[in-house]
Amino acid sequence: MKPSARYLIVFALTLAAAPLHSQATPVADGDHAVSTVRSVWQPIATYITQSAEEMPAEKYSYRPTPDVRTFGQLIGHVAGSQYMFCAAATGDSVRKEDDIEKSRTTKDELVAALKASTEYCAKAYAQGDAATRAEITMFGQKHNRLWALMSNAAHDDEHYGNIVTYFRLNGMVPPSSRGQ
Repeated sequence: MKPSARYLIVFALTLAAAPLHSQATPVADGDHAVSTVRSVWQPIATYITQSAEEMPAEKYSYRPTPDVRTFGQLIGHVAGSQYMFCAAATGDSVRKEDDIEKSRTTKDELVAALKASTEYCAKAYAQGDAATRAEITMFGQKHNRLWALMSNAAHDDEHYGNIVTYFRLNGMVPPSSRGQ
């Protein structure tokens, strides 16, 4: 499935859930879309951070097959991508997506970068719906800032699926499977 189609599906599901979510979580009038996308992103971001913290440092070099990222590179990729998407969502200068993946190698560096990118994104997800209607250009196409937030949530969710596999292949139970 093309990334644009995948993001469209997640976006449609997000908007469909907006009325249900808005009944459970009080939000400012007119901010239902952002609050719904934020409610999709927050638990996944938490699971990714928990996973990064829990994976032993010696497993950061683990890669299931030679043609995929190591666990550490995957965490670096997520951190860098969050900065890219959330900068677009706030109108900040967009960083290169692979900066962290290429420059950080230790568990401590990667966990710190991931946490910092998640804090940065929290500010982007704190915007109101009106601010997220502003037009942006990403991947050579015109979108709005809400699209960037939704794309970040979908991208994080996609890579959390990779993280789950890395955990299982190492005999570990991922955070989302613990029945918390």
